[in-house]
Amino acid sequence: MGTPFVNLNNLTNFAWTNANELKGPARAIALDFHGLGYGGMRENGPGVFDLFCAEKGILTVFPYCGPWSWMNFQAIALVDAVVAAAKEKFGLAADAPVISTGGSMGGLSALIYTRYARVTPTACAANCPVCDLPYHATERPDLPRTMVAAFAGYPCSIELAMELHSPLHQAAGMPRVPYYVVHGGADKAVNQQKHSDRFVAAMREAGQSITYRVVEPMEHCDLKSFPEAEREYYDFIAEAAGCK
Repeated sequence: MGTPFVNLNNLTNFAWTNANELKGPARAIALDFHGLGYGGMRENGPGVFDLFCAEKGILTVFPYCGPWSWMNFQAIALVDAVVAAAKEKFGLAADAPVISTGGSMGGLSALIYTRYARVTPTACAANCPVCDLPYHATERPDLPRTMVAAFAGYPCSIELAMELHSPLHQAAGMPRVPYYVVHGGADKAVNQQKHSDRFVAAMREAGQSITYRVVEPMEHCDLKSFPEAEREYYDFIAEAAGCK
């Protein structure tokens, strides 16, 4: 599926970037995938992650994938087009490093985009990611309708579509790149044992290079409250981008 409507001239219609914060030319891209329910266009200024990346020469790209996309194939095609447009707009080489990152649904998005991207990302970092999507559909009452919104148009059952976009179910086929997963032991929205523990075990069984950090007191995606863990996460991204 192509998305010719996305180009370097209208990139801001489809993604926010930290371009205004960069002090020099961009050297790499960090995709920053949003969580469930985000349906707007970013109007606020850069966050801590954006400023960290700008200092390192990393262009952060925040794609507007849709509030309930679960990184379905339409979202993947959109992000492929956004990455291509960002590389052209900011003078990055076709093989410039791209790090796939995000938290919660955005963590699943980071992992699943790495699985299916037209050009495989250099590395992937996920914060409290949803890893077992079929299980997650039963985890909270607000979730089943989002699966229907994401996958009802697929030429297969929604159950099979969820497996196609579930990191745990795709672990054996994940590309051989470095991965970093962090999860909070106090996460009430995405259960650590049901998601990251099982995914990391499956990845290690498949011989993948994956770093896993559990921050026991951390609630859902709350890295900002744990500066040491946050810095370790950011440092992985910078090092993978070649911008340490």
